[in-house]
Amino acid sequence: MTTTASPSLAGTGTLVRFALRRDRVLIPVWVGLNALMVLSMPNTLKGLYGTAAERADLLRQMSANSSFRALIGPVFDDSLGALTAWRVGVYAGLLAAVTSLLIVVRHTRDEEESGRQELIASGAVGRRASLTSALLAAGVANTVLAALVTAGLAGQGAAGAAALGLGLAAVGMLFATTAAIAAQLTESARLARGLTSAVLGAAFVLRAAGDSTTTDGSSALTWLSPLGWLENLRPFADERWWVLPLFAAAVAAQAALAYGLAGRRDVGMSFLATRPGPPSGRLGTAGALAWRLQRGAVLGWSAGFLLTGVVYGSMADGAAELVGDNERAREILERMGGRSGVTDAFLGSMIGMLGLLAALYAVASVLRLHGEETSGRAEPVLAGAVGRLRWAAGHLLIAFGGTVLIMLLAGLGLALGHGRQAGPILGACLVQVAGVWVVGGLAVLLHGLFPRSAPAAWGVAAAVLLIGWIGPALDLPPTVLDLSPFGHLPKLPGGDMEWAPVLTLVGIAAALVAGGLAGLRRRDLTT
Repeated sequence: MTTTASPSLAGTGTLVRFALRRDRVLIPVWVGLNALMVLSMPNTLKGLYGTAAERADLLRQMSANSSFRALIGPVFDDSLGALTAWRVGVYAGLLAAVTSLLIVVRHTRDEEESGRQELIASGAVGRRASLTSALLAAGVANTVLAALVTAGLAGQGAAGAAALGLGLAAVGMLFATTAAIAAQLTESARLARGLTSAVLGAAFVLRAAGDSTTTDGSSALTWLSPLGWLENLRPFADERWWVLPLFAAAVAAQAALAYGLAGRRDVGMSFLATRPGPPSGRLGTAGALAWRLQRGAVLGWSAGFLLTGVVYGSMADGAAELVGDNERAREILERMGGRSGVTDAFLGSMIGMLGLLAALYAVASVLRLHGEETSGRAEPVLAGAVGRLRWAAGHLLIAFGGTVLIMLLAGLGLALGHGRQAGPILGACLVQVAGVWVVGGLAVLLHGLFPRSAPAAWGVAAAVLLIGWIGPALDLPPTVLDLSPFGHLPKLPGGDMEWAPVLTLVGIAAALVAGGLAGLRRRDLTT
């Protein structure tokens, strides 16, 4: 006699294997990037703060600098392990959360939206098997991340390494279950990802607001955020193991809610009603339709870059005090932002980081073409009086024009936060657009010529982000740094403007886009 739970989970093992096979690129790239970011940090910090006196001075400066606490978090100990958890803990948690939400939404709401889930459900598959397999796939990714971090940092202290690894995995699983709930509530994968990302952004803002007011992470606002729980786990600083049951309880509660919702709806349905679209006249062009589909992402990225610019700008004056007489820290900052003084070098490095993040927006926006095509929604559009190039141009205008918009808003935020003339900062931000366009152009080329490999553009964006983020700190050779288009851009706002590399990159981006559009025009649609 079988239990009532067994039929609802029938076929889970097969779906898990299928999910892991589909994610054989996504999971290794995102988990590997996250683990490398964490594991590279001890040697970097050892070069920056090699003596106990330097580390003690860093703790003193961070206690007095609320802006840096808001951005990174408080420091609880001066060991290399504790400094590693401080420097990358919050951001590694964010990356684990993003990885998890992408996996869960891809194997739940994405499958329903494309119609594949209905086909799968017609076989010997339980109604909760798809959700279970998605959560298990996210669990595999987070388990591998925890194992890599624990093993890689064991030399700094086994207990602290285990605490950090388990904390990152716990954050990932918490937002995996958040994404599972969002996938039940919304009718589209785009809304599910957006809703989960909004929750993640709120968690970061709550933690930042709380950490800016206290030096020990004890603020009530910090405790309202799962990212605040991660820092209060205190790896390598008298670990608070009792924080892990908070994660377990939250994951269990959210998973129970997701399963309850999944059992109360039909395939393809949602609990939040979809609003009717505008009158057809407002969607009479391919560009208007593309804007309708992508406006939420554009507005979200715009608001995020503006607020991030304000935060970074307010920290610029404190950068000189934080660097102090540390020559190694000064060298890394100048390698990232130029040699025109610590403040300008800090602004230049932050603008470079925003440019790297803008490349993620460009890839996501370009690959909306891929999503529309593979889901079958592009075919009825192209069946009318709309050519392929015109259809693609609407999305590419938002992808490449949106890059200019978000970088200008980032520059405006930096100028407002720092209280200086906006012209040089805006110019520095616009220079980054050339590098972003090259990454976006490569995504267009992949979609046009090799549509089944188009998601590999995420791997390119991740590699560029990795080179730009930790390459200068690891003192990688110029040949490696030059693999990124951002490595060829002038270091502004303090350096001299060089038009040749900027125009060259713009030309390369144009050639990549032209090649992708030519391929799109000649090949069959992919379904």
